[in-house]
Amino acid sequence: MTKISIKVGNRLKQKSACLVLPAYEGRLKTAFAEIDQLLQGRLQKAFRSREFSGKAGETLLVHSAEGGNERFLLVGLGAKKRATSVSLRNLGSQIAAYLNERHIGRCLIDVNPLSLSKGGEIEALGALCEGLLLADYRFDTYLKQEEDPPSSLQAVALLIGSSRDKAAAEAVVSEAEAICRGICRARDLVNLPGNHKSPLFLAETAEQIARDQGLHCTLLPRAELEKQGFGALLGVAQGSVREPYLIVLEYHGGTQEERPIALVGKGVVFDAGGISLKPADKMDEMKMDMAGAAAVLGTMQAVAELKLPVNLVAVVPAVENLPSGTAYRPGDILTSLSGKTIEVLNTDAEGRLILADALTWVGRYNPRVVIDLATMTGACIVALGHHASAVLGNHDGLARELIKAGERCGERLWQLPLWEEYSAQIKGDFGDIKNSGGRSAGTITAAAFLKHFAEDYTWAHLDIAGTAWADKNTPGSPRGGTGVGVRLLIEYLRGQCA
Repeated sequence: MTKISIKVGNRLKQKSACLVLPAYEGRLKTAFAEIDQLLQGRLQKAFRSREFSGKAGETLLVHSAEGGNERFLLVGLGAKKRATSVSLRNLGSQIAAYLNERHIGRCLIDVNPLSLSKGGEIEALGALCEGLLLADYRFDTYLKQEEDPPSSLQAVALLIGSSRDKAAAEAVVSEAEAICRGICRARDLVNLPGNHKSPLFLAETAEQIARDQGLHCTLLPRAELEKQGFGALLGVAQGSVREPYLIVLEYHGGTQEERPIALVGKGVVFDAGGISLKPADKMDEMKMDMAGAAAVLGTMQAVAELKLPVNLVAVVPAVENLPSGTAYRPGDILTSLSGKTIEVLNTDAEGRLILADALTWVGRYNPRVVIDLATMTGACIVALGHHASAVLGNHDGLARELIKAGERCGERLWQLPLWEEYSAQIKGDFGDIKNSGGRSAGTITAAAFLKHFAEDYTWAHLDIAGTAWADKNTPGSPRGGTGVGVRLLIEYLRGQCA
């Protein structure tokens, strides 16, 4: 990752290879008057000719013949009233990409003008740092090493105006680094190919996080799952030779008597659909069907690094869903850990089955809140595209808290209804519940299914099917796993600690 440090002082008295100047639209003349004197009026000429107006995404690079700064890079932010964490995160990624293309490895960024329309300078600084740090992310584990690898921004100094703010600014940088490490962990897990990513691999990753961060890790292998009665999870797993696991991580940052918040992540390491086989087109992307698990593991790592004062338990049911002579079939009836029977109509509706047992298991921790994340339904992509995740649950207050956290950090959620009428679609004919309610309202009926196993909790379900994977490169997020959920959960958990 790029090394980020904090400097205090006047921007005209610094020495740097490039001084980066974020610029809001319509505030150019007065904001850069002193610098323009050094540059002999070249900035004003650019402003008058509309070569640079401060619109979002615009850049203007000017070389300096005198002073300590070799170059001045103006970067447009657009209208100040529209500044968001997303736009500032994109700014950080844009700056890094621009400098990388020009092989400029170090820069100084004047962050004094930055603020959010809803929030303050500290939140703005954190978003900028995340953009800078994530701009360098690449999943190149399996690529031949290039003789001349792409340039990357090595070091960034952020210039603030007062030494009184230095400690707070350094704390923000440290927090952003921890969050980005969690996001990168989640991205790496999603991007790993199916032949190298078994349920055992996820279990070993959880053990490694526990060792590194001082967490408590419990793994339930097949024998223990059979003993306990994880009938729904084992039904999905029986088509693969790879052994299933239930992964449990515990973090104790709160008081001893405080009930934990539970995070449950769907961990289907590869989903071929089972007997209800998926189409071949884009089946390769089904290595990402454990993105919920990846988000939960990345969050646990980040929370431990941040030392948030909260108690957490993470539960990840890890399986592989393949067709074989031993695979479960449409028409089978599974007995879940809760004792409820499930009529299988579609073996490709497997995520809700493994989550059913995980949601039942988490009850032994007496959680005050339960949040599950899953790449659950293609219907969610039809409804919301790739711009937002769906949130459903049995407590509107929890849903509102998650939506607000998403608005603050840029991982947006949209609430869908979970009315009782939808439960009629999954009422079983030969078992208590069907695992599919048909094509209509698919995202909602999947949540209605899970609701049967979360009746004793304050519970929310996040369907991240449309946001967990990017088909094309975007600022700070190349094609592949996005790490969605980590930033959202951290933002929500911070609110619970306040």
